[in-house]
Amino acid sequence: MSEENIDIFKSHLVPKHEILSPMEKEKILKELNISIKQMPRISIIDAAIKNMSPKKGDIVKIIRKSPAGGESFYYRVVRGA
Repeated sequence: MSEENIDIFKSHLVPKHEILSPMEKEKILKELNISIKQMPRISIIDAAIKNMSPKKGDIVKIIRKSPAGGESFYYRVVRGA
């Protein structure tokens, strides 16, 4: 089976990923009191986001679910390949 035929989002192990709007991006940076350079990074070719047409500098919100802890949010800035 080729890599292109595998839908990683059908796995319960892959959390939901979404790209923040420019307004949401500004809000989260202000809320966390950090600059974009201080954020953890995610590669533009990461399998979890490459189909979302990310651009360098976008912020990706990762939503992880846990039976014990509910939802947790993590943020990553998109970097080049």
